[in-house]
Amino acid sequence: MKKTLRKLTLAALVAGATAFAATTAPTQAATSSNCTYYSDASHTTVVGQYGKDCCNNTVAWGVKTQYSVCGGCFICYPPPPR
Repeated sequence: MKKTLRKLTLAALVAGATAFAATTAPTQAATSSNCTYYSDASHTTVVGQYGKDCCNNTVAWGVKTQYSVCGGCFICYPPPPR
């Protein structure tokens, strides 16, 4: 009887931990948070970009719209010479 209770308790803890990990794991959109925003569904006019480039510099300009494509890495442009 005690072994059965221990197994059930262990199974419940494992199931709970699995459910917690699944609900708190970052989503793909969060991990690929480089997004390019467009003016409409045709995706022809870029109106904003937010995220990081491949050199880990912040990219943040324009407006955010419902028409977006997220993922990848923005091109890293080196700073101009002084």
